[in-house]
Amino acid sequence: MKPLYGIHHVTAITSSAERIYDFFTHILGLRLVKKTVNQDDIGTYHLFFADDRGSAGTDMTFFDFQGSSQAQKGTDEIAKTGFRVPSDQAIYYWKKRFEKYQVKHHDITTLFHRLTLAFEDFDGQEYVLYSDEKDQGVSAGTPWLKGPIPNEYAIVGLGPIWFRVSNPDYMDRVLTQKLTFTKTDTEGLLSRYQTGKGGNGASVIVEIRKDLPMGRQGYGGIHHVAFAVDDKEDLDLWIQWLNQQGIRHSGHVDRFYFKSLYSRIYPTMLFEFATMGPGFIDDEESYETLGELLALPPKFRNKRAEIEKLVRHIETKRSDKVYNKEYI
Repeated sequence: MKPLYGIHHVTAITSSAERIYDFFTHILGLRLVKKTVNQDDIGTYHLFFADDRGSAGTDMTFFDFQGSSQAQKGTDEIAKTGFRVPSDQAIYYWKKRFEKYQVKHHDITTLFHRLTLAFEDFDGQEYVLYSDEKDQGVSAGTPWLKGPIPNEYAIVGLGPIWFRVSNPDYMDRVLTQKLTFTKTDTEGLLSRYQTGKGGNGASVIVEIRKDLPMGRQGYGGIHHVAFAVDDKEDLDLWIQWLNQQGIRHSGHVDRFYFKSLYSRIYPTMLFEFATMGPGFIDDEESYETLGELLALPPKFRNKRAEIEKLVRHIETKRSDKVYNKEYI
């Protein structure tokens, strides 16, 4: 198989679409590039936060399932989302920023020769910032140019995604034999795997945790992780490969903004394969107004009146605002 390009996106669950919009926009300085609905549950928002242009490999997305309970953190789950920042100096900037805005965070540490800073949002969702200093591999994205974070410190994409597992040998086989990852480093109970060109944007970290109960999905937890492929032709090859391996999957799913394929290759984790395009700049929204409208893929546009009654209005207009770059 052609190696997976890297991480495409991470999708998580939040208790509040409004609060996650505020947190990602004003604290993390990521750009809301699409405000739409869950295509499998049109009464649920689906918010996409990414770099300046909504590039693949930079976006974290959220569902706000109404009535969901809080996630139970444990093992055999996609546990943490990584974000890339340009340098070690940027890591120190973010520590000061989290202190100023009272964001729960840990001390700066070194992991696999990179400075890192772990933090959480209001739901207890777990994140880690990774320094791109001396990183080689998948290219980073572009800072949100009109956002509140100085460009030299801004988040520029997804970093290593963290899995907690009770069966590391099985996960190793999934990553190296079923997917296209190679194990490159080990530190204690942590192992790093890389695919394609490697680097922060094409890595996962596997933590062995046999002492924890199995994680349970809910708000504050991750729903699935998507790996990037070039185009639908690559998706078709993955479908053939999964069929040959006897692995169940969704088949081709057209999400309009990209094309997808889903499978639980590791039984308790949902993995997606997603194409690099076409992307979020489309017939509904230009670059200047990304994320400001309730955007709908064409197959849902005849249901707009119904959908607008199902989801509450969230004000996300930013094209008329000026954010001053905040140095701390």
